[in-house]
Amino acid sequence: MSSTDLIRTFLSDRLGVAPEQVEPGALLADLGVDSLMLAELMFEAEDRMGIEIPSDMAPPKTVADMQAVIDSLAALKTG
Repeated sequence: MSSTDLIRTFLSDRLGVAPEQVEPGALLADLGVDSLMLAELMFEAEDRMGIEIPSDMAPPKTVADMQAVIDSLAALKTG
C-alpha cells in the first residue's frame, strides 16, 4: 500500500472525505483532521507500513507533508 492510498483510505473511511479531495496540497485541518485524528492516522501508518514515527516530530500540515513522513521512514526501513 502506498502512502497516498493509506491516507486516502483512512480519511475516506474515518471522516467521509471524498478521495478526490485528498491531494498533496490539501491541508489536513481542512479535511477534518484534528490532533486526535492525526494521531490515529500516524498509528495506522505505523501499523500498515511497519514504520515508527518519532513522537517529537512536528505535526504534518498537508497531505504531502504526511506522505513525505511516511515515505521517508519507509525508505529508511527498506534501505
